[in-house]
Amino acid sequence: MIARVLTIAGSDSGGGAGIEADLKTITALGAYGCTAITGLTAQNTLGVQGVHPLPADFVALCIRAVLSDIGVDAIKLGMLTNEPIIRAVATHLPPNVPVVLDPVMISTSGATLLPDDAISALVSELISKATVITPNLPEASKITGLPVATEAQRIAAGRRLLEMGAKAALVKGGHGEGVDLTDLLITAEDVVSITLPRLETRNTHGTGCTMSSAIATGLAQGMRLEEAVRRARAYLQEAIRTAPNLGAGHGPVNHLTRLEG
Repeated sequence: MIARVLTIAGSDSGGGAGIEADLKTITALGAYGCTAITGLTAQNTLGVQGVHPLPADFVALCIRAVLSDIGVDAIKLGMLTNEPIIRAVATHLPPNVPVVLDPVMISTSGATLLPDDAISALVSELISKATVITPNLPEASKITGLPVATEAQRIAAGRRLLEMGAKAALVKGGHGEGVDLTDLLITAEDVVSITLPRLETRNTHGTGCTMSSAIATGLAQGMRLEEAVRRARAYLQEAIRTAPNLGAGHGPVNHLTRLEG
């Protein structure tokens, strides 16, 4: 049976991030995507013009509808919009299903997508349910309160996320500097560095959404966590390299790219 991935996230009218990016990624990697949309955004490559949260009870109803009929093999959590939605999602996550938590707080263009008063709910309600949490550097620092300027500091922030309940943390290096980009996969047993050349490009819209949904797809397909992360990173690298150069701002990546082998 085809692997099933439920993405619980916001919708991007520009198609490059959120639910739209998730479904494209899940499909490109050979799985079946279902959705529970947490909010609607009016946005394009230049920025977010508006955010319209959906009612928390309707988000919960969408989750129940999918779980009761189609079922899921992994869940990706993206933009959760506010505290009531976070608590509704936490209540409805099924046991023994891998959960990839992308703690979306700020869009690529700089718009706030999760208010400060909801961050504490994310920490208390969802981090302990995460198979892996996938923060970028600003998110890792915001959640843990730790600096992330050096690799040692990033590892310390990842370990703090484990202390907060996550089973693993992928601290992403995209906001760092240098000719190479290193993501750090931190577990209780090990620290794995995944390094690829940094691509100088404006086409980075939705990269976090794409990465997290690609990891969720790998876990749904039975991959080990490190294997799923490595495939997701390779997929994202190629999607950025072959981006279609749409829009005048931060353009979307090419979700239709195919990996060899």
